[in-house]
Amino acid sequence: MTQTPLASRPHDHSHCVSHALAEAESICARQGLRLTTLRKRVLELVWQSHKPLGAYDILAVLSEEDGRRAAPPTVYRALDFLLENGLVHRIASLNAFVGCNQPELAHQGQFLICRTCHAAIELEQAAISDAIIQCAQTVGFTVESQTVEVVGLCAGCRESA
Repeated sequence: MTQTPLASRPHDHSHCVSHALAEAESICARQGLRLTTLRKRVLELVWQSHKPLGAYDILAVLSEEDGRRAAPPTVYRALDFLLENGLVHRIASLNAFVGCNQPELAHQGQFLICRTCHAAIELEQAAISDAIIQCAQTVGFTVESQTVEVVGLCAGCRESA
């Protein structure tokens, strides 16, 4: 029996945020990385929902909170840090970012993206990555990274339609 991913079920999302922040602090401490106040805030904003958030959306929130215009390079540097350390994923088709469910494990991004509400559900299926690598090898291609984005309707939007 397959369990329904948490992102597609109603739940107390504050637990997702607090868990992600605790994981990030732990990972950064173990690896000797600095989780600055800005990096932590950007991660918190990305985790505010399971919907991918664009850099300019993050910038707008930071500017509103701070009362002055935040600089785009500052936000992009924070996002780059979070990406490089596996704390967030980039959803290329939406040019946006979503929190990583398992940042302690090196893995490739696989996402189900709802075309209506834009929720992104991260899959954790090694078989998908393995199949891509095997197929690539048959044509002499070396996979360096992969992100799989599948667009459709989440259960909530499908029921509402």
